Amino acid sequence: MSDTNPEKFAGLTFDDFRRRANDPELSPCEKVGFPDSYRAGKESVIFEDILSKLPLLGGRGQVVLEIGPGCSHLPVMLVEVCRAREHRLILVDSEEMLAHLPDAPFVTKIAACYPSCESLFETHRGSIGVILTYSVLHHVFAEANVWEFMDRSLELLAPGGEMLIGDLPNVSKRKRFFASAAGVRFHREFSGTSGSPDVSFNQVERKSIDDAVIVSLLLRARSAGFDAYLLPQGPGLPMANRREDILIRRP
Repeated sequence: MSDTNPEKFAGLTFDDFRRRANDPELSPCEKVGFPDSYRAGKESVIFEDILSKLPLLGGRGQVVLEIGPGCSHLPVMLVEVCRAREHRLILVDSEEMLAHLPDAPFVTKIAACYPSCESLFETHRGSIGVILTYSVLHHVFAEANVWEFMDRSLELLAPGGEMLIGDLPNVSKRKRFFASAAGVRFHREFSGTSGSPDVSFNQVERKSIDDAVIVSLLLRARSAGFDAYLLPQGPGLPMANRREDILIRRP
């Protein structure tokens, strides 16, 4: 039976995702940490939002890296764009996740828990045009070292390159939304109840990304010599009311 309770998807680790990748009872969306109600049928809209923020994907001949692609339809769409645009694509994830993704001459798969993949840095330091990591960084923040993840990724970007850290669940943004009239309506419609969501401000939530973490990530990139921007998600995305993206560019 598939998971339907969102709480069952909280606190997933790299090893949890490895196990989920081979669970035949889970859908592709569930394997990568989402109930079908959150992602199924919405990935094409998500991918269009990604393309709008990474214009180099619309060019030709880039080296493209996706960190933690998982095994839903999103990375399959990226493979097809890279095929059409003659990009070279590098995918870094567990062997179990990568096994579900297409093989092609222009695709290199690296089975590793990023950034524990030194060969990638030895070969591609300063030469990658596009880096994408989507719905991943909050797991890194809870389980590993988010600053090492950020710093090492910046090492890979080529001059003029761009990195999208997408689908960041910002608990501060979430609280602001659920404290609003629109948030209360959303909560009641989603839960089928007449109550209001429980919102507490000025309270640190361990292992959760908040405004302070978001701003720190922006400043970290800028202090390293990169331009960094906080971007809203398109209004048609399933969690745009409580998630946002960071775009980093190397001048």
